[in-house]
Amino acid sequence: MDIELARTFLAVAATGNFVAAAGRLHVTQSTVSARVQTLENHLGAKLFVRGRNGAELTAAGKRFLIHAKNLVRTLEQARHDVGLPQGYHDVLTLSARIALWEGFLPRWVNWMRKAAPDVSLRLEIGFEADIMQGLIEGTVDIGAMYTPVTRPGLVIEHLFDETLLLVRSPREDAWSGEDYIHVDWGPEFHAQFSEHYPDVASPAMTVNIGWLAMQQALAFGGSGYFPERLVREHIDSGSLQRVPDSPVFRLPAYAVFPRESHHDTLNHALEGLRMLAQKEMRGK
Repeated sequence: MDIELARTFLAVAATGNFVAAAGRLHVTQSTVSARVQTLENHLGAKLFVRGRNGAELTAAGKRFLIHAKNLVRTLEQARHDVGLPQGYHDVLTLSARIALWEGFLPRWVNWMRKAAPDVSLRLEIGFEADIMQGLIEGTVDIGAMYTPVTRPGLVIEHLFDETLLLVRSPREDAWSGEDYIHVDWGPEFHAQFSEHYPDVASPAMTVNIGWLAMQQALAFGGSGYFPERLVREHIDSGSLQRVPDSPVFRLPAYAVFPRESHHDTLNHALEGLRMLAQKEMRGK
């Protein structure tokens, strides 16, 4: 079977939409439809039902999902094994939001280097859509993110809650909302912010990575919501200040991984993440 047919199937399963899958694969929607049709002809079964809300897996599609993931993963595993450095017996890929790479995940990497020194690590920064795609395809073993999407065959496990604080540059005399830099922390954050600040006008600046907003605020002034663990040092040094009487928001962080896995390396890695997440929660 052409591996691209399996990848296309997984892209539609991950996004729940033929159009979104086409964008993810950088092909036309008609190409996606043709590939799915070819795959269905090969298998002799209908894999998706198209409806108002997108494309949903049929019973046959759900059964094929495991096989498609195994096909793609086998190819990726072969690539990894061929290129595996001497002295290492396995490889693990973890992809996560950049904010989780600040502080939390580097500690996990350090733990893995000591607990499993013969495991080669492939570490990536990504957004939820790309990470979920990798998990569905089997090219990512563990995803760490804020707004995962429920998909067949994947487990979503809560790690800890970020505490989001509204901070500003000391050069700002007061917080009016005009200097506010809106970070896209996901729909949960949007809902909380809109509820507490219904009268704040649409921000003049919106960014998709908290690090960008923080650099802007530190260099040229401004305000924004950031995880407490990322701004604690700047608050202590005086380079950023808490906005008085501002609400504190919670942003859950999750680990996402395959449900059916007997991968010892994966289970070991999850053990480390859970342990460090517990320390993170105790430290609040």
